Amino acid sequence: MTSFIIRDVRVFTGEETIEDGFVYIQDGKIKAVGPASSTPKTSIKVYSKPGHTLLPGFIDCHIHADKGNRVALPQALRFGVTTVCDMHNELANVLKLRKHTQEPDTAAYKTAGQAATIDNGWPIPVITAHDKSEETRAEIATWPKLSNRENVIEYLEWNKKEMQPDYIKLMHESGTSMGFNLNKPTVELQKIIVEEANKRGYLTVAHALAMDDAIEALEAGVNGLTHTICDQPPTQKLVDAYKKNNAWLNPTLAAIGSLTTEGKEIQERFAHDKRTEGLIGEEEIGRMCACMAMAAQHGKVEYAYESVRMLREAGIDIVCGSDAAGPAVGTAYGLSVHHELHLFVHKVGMSPEEALRSATSVIAKRFRFTDRGKLAEGLNADLLLVEGNPLENIDATLNVRGVWREGSLCSAHATKMGE
Repeated sequence: MTSFIIRDVRVFTGEETIEDGFVYIQDGKIKAVGPASSTPKTSIKVYSKPGHTLLPGFIDCHIHADKGNRVALPQALRFGVTTVCDMHNELANVLKLRKHTQEPDTAAYKTAGQAATIDNGWPIPVITAHDKSEETRAEIATWPKLSNRENVIEYLEWNKKEMQPDYIKLMHESGTSMGFNLNKPTVELQKIIVEEANKRGYLTVAHALAMDDAIEALEAGVNGLTHTICDQPPTQKLVDAYKKNNAWLNPTLAAIGSLTTEGKEIQERFAHDKRTEGLIGEEEIGRMCACMAMAAQHGKVEYAYESVRMLREAGIDIVCGSDAAGPAVGTAYGLSVHHELHLFVHKVGMSPEEALRSATSVIAKRFRFTDRGKLAEGLNADLLLVEGNPLENIDATLNVRGVWREGSLCSAHATKMGE
């Protein structure tokens, strides 16, 4: 593996900033980080990049690489997302995606494996309403239909053996924000899933888009929620539920904007940004400009923004995840992380530094990823180099000039690095 130094750059470590610094990479790991004046004198390749900022590669803590989507991992990497967290997938697809990560120019892959689903619960009715293919029906037939401790244990043991998941995903969706009336697990069943998952050493995360659903999922004891609410304004009761668990929130604000259609203008702006040229295909651009619209009549994106403001003020950790997925129009792998960071700053009121932490060190801490998320000695050399200063202007994150996963430069940016 190659060794190199990037110097004369602003270094954001994920926790602090070195205004004129260097990072020394050796065999896929970070060997040293410090001020440029302390750069080691060696014969290895040196990139000198004044006017640029070097950051940890972003972690997108919420995607769906449905059907083993081969666009997901390469496109994410091109946009500086060096790790993605899949939030539900079938065994065959997980195996395909793990194999895909062994190829060059792909993001690293984390997964929930198969989510903890119930008979005809979320997302089954929504999927079957739009996709009536035999392939999809066959996949859904293999999903767990949980109802008691016995089959919860059976599901978790199977998931552990076959999928080797990094966390367990619960579904707690009534359909309220979308005007649906869906089968929803009881809180008692969710508590069993959390309890048994914890016995096996797993973090638990839960899908919920409505106030009552979110509070119930938190009552069940999950470590974090993979969406915020959009059905009504947030309340102190919601804040108290998060505090009781010390739970984190992945709001997916860009996806909620697509669900309510209120985010369409910003989606189109990001999809057609000149800086995305060569990083995303025409089909994906078209999909990002469309809206899911399922919550257009019953949800408001402002409720989502306000919930994040309120929870953030209360000290709840906010983490960045896009909910990018093949069927989820209004999103795009990789690009939607930049969109989400923009919303954190311009709609929620985060500082750029706080937003950048939400996509790097805070995710790593809350998901227990001990080998990434920061620029520090001994960690993976997952790097994002951008021109300009995203600590002042968050939109500079799209000025991508170099991306490295475990020290390997993404070929889409090779010419920009003089390779």
